[in-house]
Amino acid sequence: MSYLAYNFNVNPPQPGSDILIAMISEFGFESFDHSDTGFTAYIKEEEAMNVDFSELQFEDFTYKFNIEKIAATNWNAEWENNFEPVFVGNLLCIRAPFHNKNAEVKHEIVIMPKMSFGTGHHQTTRLMCRQMFETDFKNKRVLDMGTGTGILAILAKILGAVEVIGIDIDEWSVENSKENCASNGYPDIILKMGDVDLLEGEKPFDVILANINKNILKKQIPSYSKIMTSGTTLFLSGFFTTDVEELSSVASANEFNFSESFQENEWAMMVLQKK
Repeated sequence: MSYLAYNFNVNPPQPGSDILIAMISEFGFESFDHSDTGFTAYIKEEEAMNVDFSELQFEDFTYKFNIEKIAATNWNAEWENNFEPVFVGNLLCIRAPFHNKNAEVKHEIVIMPKMSFGTGHHQTTRLMCRQMFETDFKNKRVLDMGTGTGILAILAKILGAVEVIGIDIDEWSVENSKENCASNGYPDIILKMGDVDLLEGEKPFDVILANINKNILKKQIPSYSKIMTSGTTLFLSGFFTTDVEELSSVASANEFNFSESFQENEWAMMVLQKK
């Protein structure tokens, strides 16, 4: 299995790169590595036929790109060269095994993404993690929807959750998450491959974490509502600050009260309560 690397030059790089990443992620790109002049986006070669940038024109920035083919066996080395630890103040460090342990941070999560996964959007990861530290997870039942590398699922257990289920549509993600959960001391986290249909018949969750993207969240919010009871908490992220009002409206129509939102650069996350 081979990948294509789309090397983007964005002018100006920010916030243009973040906006462009959010737009093209829906085409099937799986990982993004930032650079001083833009970013590189990776996609399976067979998925690239669905990529069409013809309608992506922006007033505030310009972009151009070139494409190169890379062998899948080089993916981990490519990722390792670009990955940097993610810090949430002095509360949490998300790092890889080849990074040194930081003794000044209270908690750490060690992950080793594989074929399909790079560093992801650090802004949304930090936003979600930061607010998780402000939430009571003790003895709670938690769902991490779109679990990716399992970071949020692991943090929920660190913060005292009694049961955590992670769901992702990607087989690589599920297998990678299982390894990451086990290596961080939480092999009891339940990981499932599938989509929102897996939630049919589930027992209620006390907290749902969904760091995905706006369009998917809009489709899935009704399903979240069906498996949450009054007073439980929904965390949403993976979208821009300009999307908060639209998502708040969808959530309100599905029996959620908008509590508050937070932002880092152009990215946002929302906290909602089930009515």
